[in-house]
This record gives sequence, C-alpha cells and structure tokens, in this order.
Amino acid sequence: MYQKHITEKEAGQRFDKYLHKLLPLAGTSFLYKMLRKKNITLNGKKAGGSEKLEEGDRIEVFFSDETLHKFMGRESQDACEAYYHAYRKYISIQIIYENDHILLADKPAGVLSQKAQNADISLNEWLIGYLLQSGFMNPQELGAFKPSVCNRLDRNTSGIVLCAKSLKGAQLLGELLQSRTLHKYYQLYVKGEVREEQLIEGYLVKDEKHNKVSVKGCDGPDKGAYIKTWYRPLEIYSDKTLLEVELLTGKPHQIRAHLASIGHPLLGDYKYGDKAWNDTYQKAYHVQSQLLHAYKVVFPVLDDPFEDISGQTFYAALPEMFHKIAANQ
Repeated sequence: MYQKHITEKEAGQRFDKYLHKLLPLAGTSFLYKMLRKKNITLNGKKAGGSEKLEEGDRIEVFFSDETLHKFMGRESQDACEAYYHAYRKYISIQIIYENDHILLADKPAGVLSQKAQNADISLNEWLIGYLLQSGFMNPQELGAFKPSVCNRLDRNTSGIVLCAKSLKGAQLLGELLQSRTLHKYYQLYVKGEVREEQLIEGYLVKDEKHNKVSVKGCDGPDKGAYIKTWYRPLEIYSDKTLLEVELLTGKPHQIRAHLASIGHPLLGDYKYGDKAWNDTYQKAYHVQSQLLHAYKVVFPVLDDPFEDISGQTFYAALPEMFHKIAANQ
C-alpha cells in the first residue's frame, strides 16, 4: 500500500488530475475503475475524482509494490542528477525574493528560460535543482508537482523571471499574467533621441521559418497578434536613449521588433537592429547581444496566502554593461 498526505505545495488541484501526475503511466479509465473499487481512497473514503485536494488530505493506493512502481514512473536518478548539475552550473544566479509559493530569479543574459532542445540546460532545471538541493522538496514529490518558470525571457535578455514553487504559486502567477495585473518593466538602450513617453500599438506577424517577427500598423492588411508597448525616456545621450518600457501585451520579440519598427532599434540587437551602430559598440565595449533587462515587477493587491507580496515592487539590478556604457558617454 502507498500512503501520501497532501502538502501545501500540492493543495488546490482536482484529485483525478493529481492521480494522473502520481501515476502517469496509468490510463484514465483504469484510475476511475480503481476509485470505484476503493483501491484508491481519499481520507479513507470512496472518492469520485472531482474533489479539490486540501493540505493534509490522505491518499491511499492499495496496489502491490510491483504494480505501484509500474504506474508511478518516478523521476529517475539520472533526471535528478541533471537538475543538480543545472543548479551547480548556474549556482551564481541571484534569487531576488522567494516564499513557499513563488521565487523571483535574476536570469543572466545567455541562459535559456526553458529548454529548446533535450540537451539544453535552462533556468527551469536550475530551479528544480535549487529546490532539491535546499530541501524544499524531494525527488518523489516531482511526480505530483513539478516547479517551473512562468514567464519566458529571450536567451540574451536578462532580468526577473517568475517561478512557481507550488501549485498555488503556479495558479497565482498564471492568473496575474493572463489578466495583466502584474506589471513588468524593462530598461534598454535604443538608437536616437526619444524625448517623450508614448504608448504604441500594432500587430506582430511571425515568420516561423526564420524565427523573426515584423510589426504592422493597426490598419495593416495582414493583421497578426495585437501588441501594445509603453515607453518613457530615462536618459538621453549623443546617439542613444535609455528607456523604461512596460509590456502591456507579452509577445515574443515584442519590445525589440516594436521599437525597431518606429526607428529606435535596441543597442546590440543584430536581428532587428542597426548593424553598423551595433558594430561600433561591439568593438568599443564588446556588446555581444541586445542590452535588454527586465528590471522591475509590480504585484497587485493580493489576499491570503500572498500578503507578503501584495502591492510589492521587486527590482533586479542593471547588468554592469549598462553602467559601463553610461560612464563613457
């Protein structure tokens, strides 16, 4: 027999969905049959599967050890070692804030938010490795809930990434991102002078073949995904402006493509930017990629159990390259 008490990290999900995670190699019809026959019980009673799990609930699975191991498909030792390896590889990543449900990480440029290929090592693997290393969770718990990053930054974009440590955390961040009540701000250098704050709109059309997007006006014939970007100048230099940008919609490459479309490409951005201008800074300062940093997030007012982040603002310090360029102007 297998017995498990639901933790705070796992509470809030439907019982049948939890069983699919606990026993991923078992079919849906088989699981419901086991519930009907009381081979799987909730708090010692027969359950239908639609119950919402609460912290402290007791699940009992009356299978033989052989059958249990067959259906569980636990995280292998190799998989766990990969998480530990990711944590060790990126051990210098700074944690801006964490509680029992969420974690805010300061991702360096050059690190993937999530895997693009199986062999990749990303912030997602670092997160799980960190939580295993710290003792916040153990390998057995990964079968029922797997922590993950909840928003993506481009590989060469640095700054705040939102991570879920628990199901409640994942649900909260998902809701805030979908409702756009959590505000995300970036700092970046663009070519030319920008003297006024502005809200710009358009449509983003993706070229899947070349992994590139283009921006069409609101009245363009080939409408894609609607985008809205707000920006304001922070500092004006001889050939560029330091901007603060808020993403009012969140599409891949939105900031880079949208600002380039109005004649203000990002410094260091060779995909959408000005090559000759970028080459100048590459030679003088060794700028290798776009200087784009997710430096601030602002949470809305929240209820229990998120009072600690309710209405709070969190910052990620600007990378050294931003200061180096500013100091030499």
